[in-house]
Amino acid sequence: MASSLARGVFHSTTQGAVASNVSPVWTSLSTVWSKYTGQRRGAKWSVEKETNHVFKKASEIIREDEIWKALEVTKEKAKDIKLVEDLLKKAEDHALLKIDTINVQEHSEYVQGLTVEEAAVLLNVDSSNKEIMSKLFDTAFRIKNRIYGNRIVLFAPLYLGSYCVNQCTYCSFRAANTLAERSTLSNEALVKEVEALQRQGHRRLLLVAGESPKYTFDQVLEALKTTSEVRTEPCGSIRRINVEIPTLSVSDFRRLKETGCVGTYTLFQETYHKDTYLKVHPAGPKRDYDYRILTMDRAQTAHVDDVGLGALFGLFDYRFEVLGMLQHAQHLDQTYGAGPHTVSIPRMQPALGAPDSLNGGPMPVSDADFYKLVAVLRCAVPYTGMILSTRESAETRNLLLHLGVSQMSAGSKTDVGSYSKEYEATHPSKTSETVAATAKLPDKCQEEHKDMMAQFTLQDHRPMDKIVQDLMKDGFVPSWCTACYRKGRTGEKFMKIAKKGDIHNYCEPNALLTLQEYLKDYATTETKQVGEKLMEVQSATISSDRAKQAFFRKLDRIKQGDHDLYF
Repeated sequence: MASSLARGVFHSTTQGAVASNVSPVWTSLSTVWSKYTGQRRGAKWSVEKETNHVFKKASEIIREDEIWKALEVTKEKAKDIKLVEDLLKKAEDHALLKIDTINVQEHSEYVQGLTVEEAAVLLNVDSSNKEIMSKLFDTAFRIKNRIYGNRIVLFAPLYLGSYCVNQCTYCSFRAANTLAERSTLSNEALVKEVEALQRQGHRRLLLVAGESPKYTFDQVLEALKTTSEVRTEPCGSIRRINVEIPTLSVSDFRRLKETGCVGTYTLFQETYHKDTYLKVHPAGPKRDYDYRILTMDRAQTAHVDDVGLGALFGLFDYRFEVLGMLQHAQHLDQTYGAGPHTVSIPRMQPALGAPDSLNGGPMPVSDADFYKLVAVLRCAVPYTGMILSTRESAETRNLLLHLGVSQMSAGSKTDVGSYSKEYEATHPSKTSETVAATAKLPDKCQEEHKDMMAQFTLQDHRPMDKIVQDLMKDGFVPSWCTACYRKGRTGEKFMKIAKKGDIHNYCEPNALLTLQEYLKDYATTETKQVGEKLMEVQSATISSDRAKQAFFRKLDRIKQGDHDLYF
């Protein structure tokens, strides 16, 4: 391959000076860091070459006054048990398509979510009201099963580096954090990381990079290509690569699309409350709230039509964040015919050298409120995949699977080069020397919850095989399906299928086919035994005789050694 990710040349234009209310300490630290990295404070990682595009103002998309009004006027409504029950029934009826189709617009045949005010009612319900919470949770789970079935999509994040020029006060990668050990992956190291993930059975990855001249956008594109080309025995390959990288211009989004390698582009707004956003992003190009809000508009303009939203819960009032995310999703759906492909629900965890990450963040979210907001989101955006990371404990993740979550990370690491290091430690005879390009971390860093050397603390340290086994014992079907992405069922096309409640007709048989691959190639003996029983039960649920015959033909081929078969 060409130049490594560790040898980048940064090109940028100046975005403008940081606002005057940035503290002198932050400004000084940012200036020192810019001298070290070569990136000027406020400079953009991705430069716009198409200056003719006009978008809505960010304030027209995230309407803070509307959010506050909805939260205020629904306080009393949230105490009306009958009204709340009727609202839950309405949400479920829409999801199950039990709606009156007389005198309604054509699009109403599709699954619809909740309005901002309706979601506000549910968010204002007392989280300690066990009776109502139970009804909310049951409704959310039924909606999820109606649209997505009992499958859970698995993936892993892969960090390209730990450098960043931004000053996010909740992240250990922030530029001013002198306690953090920095590293980037060379192409050789990247290949070893991907190989290690493939040997776990992973088919879907999320490539993550901060904003730094240590890895330019061109090098991220190179990393995408490299990742897509890695192969291991018996048939290891990454079939879908999602990315979580800094905000891009329309022109660079087009280049991202042209790679043909990208599934979903994900970018967290972090917080939708603008004053809080400016407070926790005191310096760096990420400080531009409005530009970040419009990222998905630029993506859609460049035909990157699978996008993922997210808020970091703990920075501000969780109710405001849910409604802000809902407004954002509705804007995308109304403007481009497709809402977000996914929404992520990370909750704050401590990170080394990140003051606002401690104690759950400036506005910590309790377990009870967290469970509630997950269920409300499932009711509000029923057609959207919901992602849960290993920030949460195994126990919490298992519970949230019954509240509407449809995707989760497995065997995750958030420090650079950690997958191959772990593999080399357990398979010394099968690997070469440790990659020198990655950071030399102390042994104790393998337990991230103790020393917080990674981007943030992880709570679920189960390996991939254990997570697969636990999911199956709980009645879920682990899935590594990538068929929709490769068959062009993305963006508006995907949403039309999902909103009709038909996406599970593709996903369920495809999930079972990928599970059979995993059981044959990677599973432990105990996991295989659990999986074989689940396969027998789930295969019988395919209703159509024609579909069942086609499924079993593909299943038999996989058992005989074929791979990558799907509908």
